[in-house]
Amino acid sequence: MHTTRRELMGAMLAGAVFAQGQGSITKYVRFRKGSLTSHGILEGDTIREIQGSLFGAYRESGAKYRLSEVKLLYPVEPTKILALAGNYRSHLGNRPPAPHPEIFYKPPSALQNPEDPIVIPKDATNVHFECELVVVIGKRASRLSVAEARDAIFGVTAGNDISEREWQNGPKKDVQWWRAKGADTFAPLGPAVVRGIDYGKLTIQTRLNSNVMQKDSTAHLVHDCPTTVSFISHYVTLMPGDLIFTGTPGTTAKMNPGDVVEVEIEGIGILRNRVSGAT
Repeated sequence: MHTTRRELMGAMLAGAVFAQGQGSITKYVRFRKGSLTSHGILEGDTIREIQGSLFGAYRESGAKYRLSEVKLLYPVEPTKILALAGNYRSHLGNRPPAPHPEIFYKPPSALQNPEDPIVIPKDATNVHFECELVVVIGKRASRLSVAEARDAIFGVTAGNDISEREWQNGPKKDVQWWRAKGADTFAPLGPAVVRGIDYGKLTIQTRLNSNVMQKDSTAHLVHDCPTTVSFISHYVTLMPGDLIFTGTPGTTAKMNPGDVVEVEIEGIGILRNRVSGAT
């Protein structure tokens, strides 16, 4: 029997769940089936639908769906997305790390679902991938200590901080990174939010057309997740579902229409997207 790309991704995601075991680790997905859009708990290749607030009280509805029969969506709908620049030494090269997290914004409109295309704008010439661990905030967070910030982290997921380098750093660069980092589809996210995992030591990598392009460990973040959440919360109030892209390791490279880019994070799964040109 022929295996579709979606079924293959589902099998890899389900395998990551099995590898982690059950225990206190939970994987949450957001999915669409027909006219239904809902969150669910993923175990193996089965999604158990939940009703209520992912970040508050919820209950299982009793409905179950096979992973292969639903469309996975980006797993949360944030009020805002923040992101870090230069947060791995392997990405900084000879540049010294910043004394505090260097933050920029990406708009929620940049989010893209797993398996849906990254669309390169017509006038873009140098669009790169960036694999990143993404923090998902679980409660209102304002002026938190590092210890309090740890408790405000609901879970983590995988993200791809798509970046147009000419608009970002080229000779005629924009004053702000509003389109270099925030164009439509420039923030693929998913496939699941994982709660209860030790996100401080996960292998993270990017594959472009099956070739490994980036590989590192989240243990090598310059500013770890709780430190970053604490720092941001002293200036910007974070709300449940808000996202923080924590930076990319190593060296990135240009993508072209027809390429397939995969961000894989240990214990989370594979975020897979094809690259296309604007029509």
